[in-house]
Amino acid sequence: MDAQVEQFRAFSTTTISDALDRLGVAGQAFGIVPLDRAFRLVGRAFTVRTIPVSTAGGSVGDYIDDVPPASVIVLDNSGRLDATVWGDILTTMAHRRAIAGTVIHGVCRDSVRSLELGYPIFSRGVYMRTGKDRVRADGYNVSVSLGDVRVEPGDLLVGDADGVLVVPQGREAEVLGIAAEITEAEDRIRQEIEQGSRLDEARKRHRYFQLQSRV
Repeated sequence: MDAQVEQFRAFSTTTISDALDRLGVAGQAFGIVPLDRAFRLVGRAFTVRTIPVSTAGGSVGDYIDDVPPASVIVLDNSGRLDATVWGDILTTMAHRRAIAGTVIHGVCRDSVRSLELGYPIFSRGVYMRTGKDRVRADGYNVSVSLGDVRVEPGDLLVGDADGVLVVPQGREAEVLGIAAEITEAEDRIRQEIEQGSRLDEARKRHRYFQLQSRV
């Protein structure tokens, strides 16, 4: 069991995002959202890079047999919206292999299967057109991008109703420490305002704006 992965399960993406901001780490993947807002994923990245093909051929999914359980598959299809790189068979196999979820810089299809199985998929959208003979896998466990966010193999991904973000390896302990500080301060502020305190006074007492400014 990966102890740090388990620790991140305690925090929402909003709290982790604020911790990343405080550290000056841009890990928030803009525009990538869950198929179902109930989906949550936490795990380390198994990365896949795809490229366009000009002639027929090339696989977009045979790697699935080699992905370690509990990994998050990160597919970089350059944000392409007109050809999918994930569908029903991959969802079925990933669920069977206890993979933590899939994050796509691009689109998926057969979304109903994901919802039926409760398998977390985060993507830029859904579209029915296959990527077969349009794109092919070009690299596995290589550096990829989720928009402006770089993902290295083994980086930690966290996703929930508000989106998905990347915590670089080597920064996890720092992020966890700050996330815990923010959570503690917010819990105390909530307790105080529920008892009738003014919000501005409660925030000041708990040095909230020194931790991270939030709405």
